[in-house]
Amino acid sequence: MDAEWNSSSLYVLYQVIGWFAFTVWSVSFYPQVILNFRRKSVVGLNFDFVLLNLTKHTSYLVYNACMFFIPVVQYQYHLKYGFSELIPVALSDVAFSIHAVLLTWITAYQVFIYERGAQKLSKTASIITIGAWLAAVICLIIAWPQGKWLWLVSDFNIIQVVMTLIKYIPQAWMNYQLKSTVGWSIGNILLDLSGGVANFLQMGVQSIDQGSTQNFSGNIGKLLLSLIVIAFDLLFIVQHYILYWRSRVSSADYYQLDVE
Repeated sequence: MDAEWNSSSLYVLYQVIGWFAFTVWSVSFYPQVILNFRRKSVVGLNFDFVLLNLTKHTSYLVYNACMFFIPVVQYQYHLKYGFSELIPVALSDVAFSIHAVLLTWITAYQVFIYERGAQKLSKTASIITIGAWLAAVICLIIAWPQGKWLWLVSDFNIIQVVMTLIKYIPQAWMNYQLKSTVGWSIGNILLDLSGGVANFLQMGVQSIDQGSTQNFSGNIGKLLLSLIVIAFDLLFIVQHYILYWRSRVSSADYYQLDVE
């Protein structure tokens, strides 16, 4: 028997919050894309962030799509957490992941066609990315013979959490080195923060309806994603509005900065 919502009102609220998170998180990609387009430059945008972000969103798409669409994965989830528990992935999660992968590819394309200055991709980010996908392949090889599909897609969820934790660090460090946030869109951060808070609230609504916190443990990746996003976005807000507000220079002047 499939799990059901106890309250139709909470179900509606869950959907509203989920699609709100989808909207603000999806829109959050555009300020950076538009800023790059207007400046015809990606100076100030950390390339490691873009690469790590692409790996993060791709792995998250694999997890969300498999959890939402594949019956055997859902069945194994119910075996582990109980058949009364709802699948902890909504259609809005899947829609967001698809959009995020597409927009991150567009941002990566801008890195190749616009002015880059002295910036380049680090070996560390490349090694981390290769390591993440090697780990995914190894997990696939292990899971396939035994049919451990929930374990496999959960590993992709773990990968996206790790990449979320790592991906913000290069940009935060670059801002610190330059003592500036020019070239890094604060609009992206404000929308990203709103999405992180909404994502967390959506999980809370499901827990209230079910009288259980299993959806938090059953989708620990979504929980950690929200918390990590909120923490780093608050850091970027402090950098932009408090620490480095005096260093906001014009784009023309900023092109002369040499990023080591």
